[in-house]
Amino acid sequence: MTPDRDPSGGPTGPIFIVGAPRSGTTLLQYIVRSHPRLSLPTGESHFIVPLYRERERFGDLARPENVRRVLEEMWRRNRSFLATDLHGVHFDEAAIPELAESLAAAGGGTMAGVIAALFGRNAAGEGKARWGDKTPYYVLHMALLLEMYPAAQFIHLIRDGRDCALSTLVRRDDFHVYNFYEAARYWQHYVEVGQEVGAHLPAGSYFEIRYEDLLDDPPATLGRLCCFLGEPYTDDLVNFRKAHEAGKTPLVAKPIQKDNQEKWRGAMSARQLRLFEGAAGATLARNGYPLATPGDGLAWPVRVACTLHNRVLRRWRRARKHG
Repeated sequence: MTPDRDPSGGPTGPIFIVGAPRSGTTLLQYIVRSHPRLSLPTGESHFIVPLYRERERFGDLARPENVRRVLEEMWRRNRSFLATDLHGVHFDEAAIPELAESLAAAGGGTMAGVIAALFGRNAAGEGKARWGDKTPYYVLHMALLLEMYPAAQFIHLIRDGRDCALSTLVRRDDFHVYNFYEAARYWQHYVEVGQEVGAHLPAGSYFEIRYEDLLDDPPATLGRLCCFLGEPYTDDLVNFRKAHEAGKTPLVAKPIQKDNQEKWRGAMSARQLRLFEGAAGATLARNGYPLATPGDGLAWPVRVACTLHNRVLRRWRRARKHG
């Protein structure tokens, strides 16, 4: 199966950048959206999968009043994304009635069509031919997204899990991960589910990139990516438009940083490496990351202790947050 193509010969299917959190997906998002044909918002949608699953409760989506309810639910779920990360369309509460009319007409009466019409309108507003989205956890839902969009293409970005763990634990309360064993299991779950599902997707739908390869040789890696997407390579990708918004990942405000890898070598203790590699060493090795320890499995008391430690801290910090 190959991507659908527009009248000019270019592919038309949406592009989804996915992967384990803290894998560099934001950097890849800014690179891909610098292509003259490709439009990706600068944030993460998070609502595509849940809205599709709940589509029956909105009724006939050829009716503007029902599409309005969909847009109101989008706004409730992720108003920051809609208000600040769509750069080709204006979306706020006041704009919903007009958007509902146009998206009902363009959406074909389906949830997938309404969402595609919104992202497509955003792409057209940017002068782009194709739309995409970067929401890392969609790696767990690629089969469902392909059900929605049979011509969709998925870019699965994989980064050394030990570096992901360091970054994840800086934001531990966002991901509810509080030790290196749990960070390993978290990373391993995303990578292995993505690879297992990706192996069974139609040809031309799934492509893996290692973050380290992107840093080491951007032109070659991005050239392979463009070949997969059916898009012409352009140096705009390497010289991508940097982020200037406050709060965005700092690295997307700079050129590609080749040395932003293997930070775990100086930042993780021997015990932390043992915990991580004992949990996810096989997944690291299978993806070309050499181990610093034997990578043997951990004894069950260690695994149980780490799991309980994470569970207790998660509940305590949640209770503290809510007073």
